[in-house]
Amino acid sequence: MQWLTPLTAVYAAAVTVPLLLLLYFLKLKRAEKLISTTLLWKRAVQDLQVNAPFQRIRRNLLLFLQMLLLIAILLALGKPVLSLTTGPGRRYVLLIDRSASMSAIDAGSGGATRLDTAKQQAKEFVRSLRSKEFFSLSTSADQVMVIAFDTHAKVMCNFTPDKAQLLSAIDTITAGHNRSLLSEAVAVARAFAQSPGVEANNRSSQEQAQLVLFSDGRIQDADQVVVSPGEMIFNRTGKSGDNIAITAMQAKRSYENPEQVSVFATLANYGTEQVTTDVQLSLNEDVRAVRSVPIPPRSTAGAGDANKPGKMAINLTLTRAEAGILEVRQLRADALSCDDAAWAILAPPKRLSVLLVTAGNVVLESVLRACPLARFEMCSPSEFEQMDHALLSVEQPFDAIVLDNFSPAELPRCRYLVFGRPPDGIDVSVSGQLENQVIVDWRTRHAVLKYVNLVNLFAAKCYKMDLPRDADVLAEFNETPAIALLRRGGSIFLLAGFDVMQSNWPFEPSFVLFCYNALGFLGTEFGQEQQNNLQVGQPIVVDGLSPDTEAVISGPGISQEQLKANPSGSIRLPATDTVGVYNIELPDQQPKLFAVNLLDSAESNIEPVDQISLSGEQVKAEEHAGARANLPLWSFLVGLALVLACLEWWVYNSKVRI
Repeated sequence: MQWLTPLTAVYAAAVTVPLLLLLYFLKLKRAEKLISTTLLWKRAVQDLQVNAPFQRIRRNLLLFLQMLLLIAILLALGKPVLSLTTGPGRRYVLLIDRSASMSAIDAGSGGATRLDTAKQQAKEFVRSLRSKEFFSLSTSADQVMVIAFDTHAKVMCNFTPDKAQLLSAIDTITAGHNRSLLSEAVAVARAFAQSPGVEANNRSSQEQAQLVLFSDGRIQDADQVVVSPGEMIFNRTGKSGDNIAITAMQAKRSYENPEQVSVFATLANYGTEQVTTDVQLSLNEDVRAVRSVPIPPRSTAGAGDANKPGKMAINLTLTRAEAGILEVRQLRADALSCDDAAWAILAPPKRLSVLLVTAGNVVLESVLRACPLARFEMCSPSEFEQMDHALLSVEQPFDAIVLDNFSPAELPRCRYLVFGRPPDGIDVSVSGQLENQVIVDWRTRHAVLKYVNLVNLFAAKCYKMDLPRDADVLAEFNETPAIALLRRGGSIFLLAGFDVMQSNWPFEPSFVLFCYNALGFLGTEFGQEQQNNLQVGQPIVVDGLSPDTEAVISGPGISQEQLKANPSGSIRLPATDTVGVYNIELPDQQPKLFAVNLLDSAESNIEPVDQISLSGEQVKAEEHAGARANLPLWSFLVGLALVLACLEWWVYNSKVRI
């Protein structure tokens, strides 16, 4: 038996019980009256004796009932709780999934999402645990920790027995559109649950915390999570797996006709029946095309293809497409809405303008002329020094400037492709030259090195570059970085720290591909599309700004948030949590738009599972969120008080009638 507020009952009893007894001790004050007979005089004397103070209280049924009524109310004020379990309190970690699939609304849920259901289950679990506010006959109360997770884990509440705090923490969990990764959440839970007390053999002196998972079971890294038998309890939410999703989307302008845009999209059907849906293509909220698309059902036969969604690819074309927000949306209503649409930020039709600063390099000149450029100009180093650099920084007539073995004294704000010694003033120091260097590693997934094979690249001489910590190394020689990306003072520098004419690179096909990718990345023909079109969880980055430039960002879940550029001229929103279009307003510039999409086939598969395999350990879903560990008794005492009040009223009225 536990008493949550015993002092409240004690204080109330100290006031009310004496008052009740005093009412029966007090002598009644009667007025003097003339009477016609003394027949009732004896009865009046007895009545006066009963009401005289300090007389022994005689048997009185009304007093007895009123005292029982008062005791029941006082006990209810003490909030007694009957413990249904014994022994020391346990520790629990509630792991609540807030990933994209938990935003699904199942049929018959009354409009509640799976996350709403999971939060309700978690609240029921918290209410069912043993609590201890002031006084308890048991040894201790249960303690609970709440963690919300998707791609990353977030501690909502540390270990506490305070149920009000726990319920409030659960209420603050909001839905996101990220992937469901459990390994980080389990690692955080174990780190917080580790007891500071240690017994012999490095064992914790406290019992291991119980992990309680609230999810639909669509865990993408289940094979990386290791749990011991009985360590985790799985509470499943969700019913149906029927869903139509856009799992891929890309928009590209034609090189020959920049006003023509080709849009590619892939639709997936996770249901068991073939469906036909209308796909709508819009540009700046103006509907340009609608197409009816049949999508086959998911595969159900074969061990390898089981539950593989049916897919259908579509290709749409826009002509006379200006810049703006391109949207592809499927119009069939389903359980999950965040994967029904995909967006792309369409850049204006434009070809690049490139300036080559060189003392003479026929190979580099011919490669650049072969790229699809709108304008290509060349100048000598002395001619470049004589240009108005302030005007170049403001007007930026060139999308990219290529420096060939030239380090200018002053650098106008622009995007640079540098071959040879890095220029001064960008925090890159050169400690000497190295000979006979070969490539040992490179980042094949970076846009600059896409399809670029550097396995045969050899440099007879190169510069040993010491880069700042924020530089991105794209390729490495055996003793120094070979290719690096750096942002400084609102400019972007793509550094190749060697003279191409002192290497075998001009004779390799990879050199042409590198120049093509580098100009596209620096000139934002390809790089801007990749930066503006993101997946959920990727950061929003704006480069090429003046230091301390102030900006305002708006988007899904964000309203007029203030951001400021760092000393390198970059604005960064660390991570996007919700799909949609984000808008960054900059002073004296056009707003910059960013499209954030789900495009995750695994997360769009919302079929709930009854069993999770965590590194071979099978965890089955539980039927209930938790077994009740205590029973509040105050409601029963209030009911008893009402019954006694009715009985006392009936007895009183019976005596009056008599």
